[in-house]
Amino acid sequence: MNTFLVILLVAAMIATVVALVRGIVSFLQSATAEARGEGPTAAQLKSNRMMQMRIFYQTLAVLIVVVILFAAGRN
Repeated sequence: MNTFLVILLVAAMIATVVALVRGIVSFLQSATAEARGEGPTAAQLKSNRMMQMRIFYQTLAVLIVVVILFAAGRN
């Protein structure tokens, strides 16, 4: 059970980093478009979505850590 939770935690942490990097890249692309005076672009919307996903994955990772600590405390 602990091995499964640790694997799940690592997957959530990797997903967090991927979402963060994709969000930053999208943000940089939208900043360039914004400097040209264009309205909200697809890149800006993608950046917002990636940052929301990052928050979701971080929350998931924290919850998994709580479950691991709870399970360790019961032993």
